[in-house]
Amino acid sequence: MPTDPTGPDGAVQSTENNNLALTFDDGPNPTYTPQVLALLGQYHITATFCLIGQNAQQYPELVKAIVAAGNTLCDHSWDHDEQMADKSLAYIDNELTRPIAAIQTAVPGASVHYYRQPGGNWSHTIVSEAMRMGMTPLDWSVDTDDWQRPGTASIEYTILNKAKPGSIILMHDGGGDRSQTIEALRTLLPTLVANFHLQPMPTNPQATADRSGVHRPYF
Repeated sequence: MPTDPTGPDGAVQSTENNNLALTFDDGPNPTYTPQVLALLGQYHITATFCLIGQNAQQYPELVKAIVAAGNTLCDHSWDHDEQMADKSLAYIDNELTRPIAAIQTAVPGASVHYYRQPGGNWSHTIVSEAMRMGMTPLDWSVDTDDWQRPGTASIEYTILNKAKPGSIILMHDGGGDRSQTIEALRTLLPTLVANFHLQPMPTNPQATADRSGVHRPYF
């Protein structure tokens, strides 16, 4: 069965089907994002890229490459403020809107369908504001902890032992040295492709309400 779709404050934690979704945070990065794109392209799969606004502004050509390859876009705040939940509504709105502007400057008309809160530090306000802006709050169900550089074997082990139908896997293509993530992908992708259907998060989620009254997408 797919994993529980509803995460903290109503953020999505499952694809709600039997598919597997790879997501990459903290990019775009000029060293690692092209390598991730090349590996995904080698296996004819796409993913979801959660972009930091400052990086999208600095590397517009990488935003174009991500979109051109058919990947789904996700807003990951302007500067990765993990304490955003404690800030004012005006501050939160600024953190969420500036990345969209940077992305659409790089790719006019690009749609940003999801928002992921840095550190997973959600609040009802952040979820509500993301949805008001037309973005689905996107959490995860498998955290590889690759940002801590635990070793390539550890990243591989986490995914192979925790991934199940419906899982959303959290990895990183930015924010530091991601060479271990790249090496893990080289080994993992053939196995994942053989055992799952890999998808980006859908670009046309339809909002439905869960029991708490918080709207979430239905895929």
